[in-house]
Amino acid sequence: MASSLPTLAIPGQRLGPVTTYAAGPGTHVQNAHVYASIAGPVVLDPANAGSQAKSTLTVSRNAASTGQKTSAPPSRKYNTLPAVDSIVLARVTRVQKRQVTVSILVNHSSADELRFQALIRKEDVRAVEKDRVVVDEMFRVGDIVRGSVISLGDQSFYYLTTARNDLGVVMARSEAGNMMFPVSWKEMRDPVTGQAELRKVARPF
Repeated sequence: MASSLPTLAIPGQRLGPVTTYAAGPGTHVQNAHVYASIAGPVVLDPANAGSQAKSTLTVSRNAASTGQKTSAPPSRKYNTLPAVDSIVLARVTRVQKRQVTVSILVNHSSADELRFQALIRKEDVRAVEKDRVVVDEMFRVGDIVRGSVISLGDQSFYYLTTARNDLGVVMARSEAGNMMFPVSWKEMRDPVTGQAELRKVARPF
């Protein structure tokens, strides 16, 4: 695998140019680059020798079932406990006036998930104009959020921040149930209905 390819990908992460790679399962093409659509190990399926075809990039939910090599050694273990300053993916489970409750999704072995509860407080949503943040315009239940751990909190909750350009909502469904795509730092659009919805959008890698 090329050294520039990541071992693990998260939704919205840029993997490589379409001039070099073809998009496989778990990826999509945007702005002439292949991006990860899901979180998981990055798998490179090399083109046949002498073939004009490009190598295919895949993001797998379970690397062990693919029979292909990833850039991570087979015996590598991943830390399953969130740490301060680590980047995590979380699903929004509850939206309140001053905070959002999320469930952190942590990769454990090859197929299992451990989940930890966390809070994103109103003052930690964005870096500017914090007093003008309306929480239910930034997040909706079911959104997948990329956040950074700022505190281990208490025994019940971690604390996350999205107050960086690369942090925020990375995947969201519209009110009509369709997967949306980002159109600005504060809006995502439903490609079927054309309707835009407010979000605190994470800038793609």
